[in-house]
Amino acid sequence: MNVADAMTPRAEVVTVELPGTRTDVLEYLQERSFSSVPVIKQTDNGPEYRGLVSRDVLIERPDEDQLVMLMEDVPTTTAETTLEEVARLMVEQNARRVPVVDGEFEGIVTVTDVIHAIATGDEETDAVVGDYASPDVNTTYEGAPLPVAERELSYANVPYTVALNDEGGVSGVLTEVDIIDVARIVEGEEKTGDNFGDQDSEWAWEGIKAVGSRYLPTRNVEIPNGPVSEFMTEDVVTVSSQKPVQETAQLLISNDIEQIPMVSGDQLVGIVRDIDLLEALYE
Repeated sequence: MNVADAMTPRAEVVTVELPGTRTDVLEYLQERSFSSVPVIKQTDNGPEYRGLVSRDVLIERPDEDQLVMLMEDVPTTTAETTLEEVARLMVEQNARRVPVVDGEFEGIVTVTDVIHAIATGDEETDAVVGDYASPDVNTTYEGAPLPVAERELSYANVPYTVALNDEGGVSGVLTEVDIIDVARIVEGEEKTGDNFGDQDSEWAWEGIKAVGSRYLPTRNVEIPNGPVSEFMTEDVVTVSSQKPVQETAQLLISNDIEQIPMVSGDQLVGIVRDIDLLEALYE
């Protein structure tokens, strides 16, 4: 199976065009729950791919407005590339969306596209999910303020956290998508304070007198202060270590999720991310 068989063609891809602003991207990410949006520039030879803007960079760089400054350089592929090859590329580069470019922008292939191929049996594997799950699970307390949980995701460099209740049991899952859905950009002015001349300088003139106040425009991503429990998904889907990769892929697709906690009895023993399952195609 090749990329051409799984990708979303250009005509169906949501894109933003240069020049543009972060607001354009944020609207798409909130409406469609994408992890990133391709940026293109119209040319005489058709749409030219320029880069991706991800949901991560919107939160990490709140003061930057222009798309050209928010774009990330990510790997690309071609329509003739095999799905196994692009799966390896996604895992090695940690790339969830890979633009398909051959002269011009032809479309995009995503981790979800590959997972769908696994779920339907188009890409066969007899592996079980325990071979690809990670024992290291990012967690937070269900009562933690959402801004704190967002920082935990950022510092852990993962797109999810498993919420724990007072007894340490799993009570929900919070993702970057959940946070983006309720985030908003706030604009205003920040006073930097009075400027004072150096009183000890021989060049000072009435050094003790303020010579001016400066105001700088600010842009911040505002995240509600409510507890994680207000924004997390409470109906948590779980798997055991012996669950076949194909059935796990089916759960990911049918529940529209990117990760599933792995349990043994009532104990949380790992996490299964969709991108981890891609390794089953080439190992």
